[in-house]
Formats: sequence, structure tokens, C-alpha cells
Amino acid sequence: MTTILERTAGLLAFVRTVDTGSFAGAARLIGASPSAVSKSVARLEHRLGVRLLQRSTRTLSPTSEGAAYYEHVAPHLRAIEEADDVVQAPGNVRGVLRVTVPSTFGRPLISAWAGSFLKRYPDVKLDLSVTDRRVDLIREGFDLAVRIGELEDTNLIGRSLGVLQYVLGASPDYLQRHGIPRSIDDLKQHACLRHLLGGRPQAFTFADGTRVIPNGPFDSDDAQSLIEAVVKGVGITQFMRIAIEDDLAAGRLNVVLPEIPMFTTPVYVLHAFGRQLPLRARLFIDFLVETLGVPRTLCDEFRT
Repeated sequence: MTTILERTAGLLAFVRTVDTGSFAGAARLIGASPSAVSKSVARLEHRLGVRLLQRSTRTLSPTSEGAAYYEHVAPHLRAIEEADDVVQAPGNVRGVLRVTVPSTFGRPLISAWAGSFLKRYPDVKLDLSVTDRRVDLIREGFDLAVRIGELEDTNLIGRSLGVLQYVLGASPDYLQRHGIPRSIDDLKQHACLRHLLGGRPQAFTFADGTRVIPNGPFDSDDAQSLIEAVVKGVGITQFMRIAIEDDLAAGRLNVVLPEIPMFTTPVYVLHAFGRQLPLRARLFIDFLVETLGVPRTLCDEFRT
């Protein structure tokens, strides 16, 4: 006889597999192995006497019976999760929080702030993925995504984290050895390090639309590596100002061409939970807003 516990495990495995599109994605959310998730779904199908998932070598998708079953059971599981959040206070919030962030934001910022967040909420486990690839939150099992730049048309819920300002920076040692640029044209005579995104160097972009393709001795797709190289006097490059505030304050870096403003770009945090945002995710968003000092007028949620 099938126990209620076994039935619940099968329902959870099935719903999470449909949510993520794979047994592996469901396993990450549940905290089990992909084979255990697959077996739970198979037992559920055997008990119901119908095939719920169409399996192929590349994808999993619900059958017509599976889609109908999902529409009935998924809201109940979400209601249970929402009920857990109701009884959780911020002081005892727990669970795994999976966040994906771009490298320019993740390594110099989120990684540095993670300790403060986890000290505040010690029972939360932060699973941070630093990648410039646009991940699929639902299929890959992520709770939150930080995105820089204008948003594409999606079905995600977004919250503005404000606007990032960019500057050019160099070490005092480099500027003493090679001179201080006085104009944008002067940059052509300097070692301008290149930040690569998708294998392409990012242009130094100014507020008036002027763009300069940097040319120097060092390329990297990792923003933190560029910061370290510039601090050591390798050359000049473009940074988010917030990522180098400590280096500027300590005198390890100087702003180059401070009188010529560079471009700004919006930054958002996105999720796919609708109004059922887990408490751990809501607290992390609030933490980002607090840390970045975002005005409340920028913090309203919206659907993209």
C-alpha cells in the first residue's frame, strides 16, 4: 500500500520536473539525486496508471494527462510552500537560495557581501552562480537572477536595483609612469585592458555616445581579474564605480578622465515566483536594495 509520504514525494518530484524540464533540475530543487526523482515519478505514474511525462533523449515534457494533472496539483504544493513562509520569521528563515549573477556584478560585489547576508541569516545556504550566460531560471532551478542592462521581454517578475555608473580607473603607479590622459584621444596611447563578454571586448563608452575599443596587453572575461591587474599597474580599464569604491578610497586606484562622464546602465533582480516569493528570496532582495542604497521609488516589482 502506498503511504501518504510516498505519494507526496512522487507529487513533488513530478511538479519540480515539469517546472525545470529535467530530472536533474528537479533534483537540485528537491535535494535528491536525478535517479531518485526519476524513480519517484515512475512510481507515481504506475500508481495512477497513466504516463505523465514524455521522455526523449534531450527533453522531458508533460503528456496531455500530465499537463492536466500538473494544473491540479501544482497550486496545492505552492500553497504548502507559502504556508511554510507564513510561519517563518526572518530570524529563523532557512533553505537553499540559488542566485545567478553576471561576472561584472558577482565577483567584486555579491561575493564580498555574501558573508554579511549569511551572518544575518545563518540557516540559509547561498548557492551563487557567477556567469555571463543568460540562464533559464525555471528550467535550471534558480530562485533569483541579477541582470545588468535593459531587460528582454520575459515572463519574469523584476525589481529595479537602481543604475550603475561606470568609470575609467588606473593605479597611481601606472599614471606616474605613463602620464595622465587628458582627453579621450589620449587613451589610444595607453595600455587599455579589455573586458571580454561572449569573447568580444567591451568598448569604453561615454555618456555622449563616444565609444573606444580598448587595446592593451591583457584581456579577461573576469571583472575581478581586471581590477587586480589595474591595481598592480598593468593599465587602464572601465569599471562599475561601486566595484572599486574601496580601492578608490584607499588610494589604490584613481579615476581617469573624471570630468568626462561615462555611461550608466540599469540593474535588476528577477524571479519567477509571481506573488509567492519565498521568504529567503525576499530577504535577499531586500538585502541587495539596502546594500546598494536604492531609493524606494525604484524598488517596486513589475512584470517584464
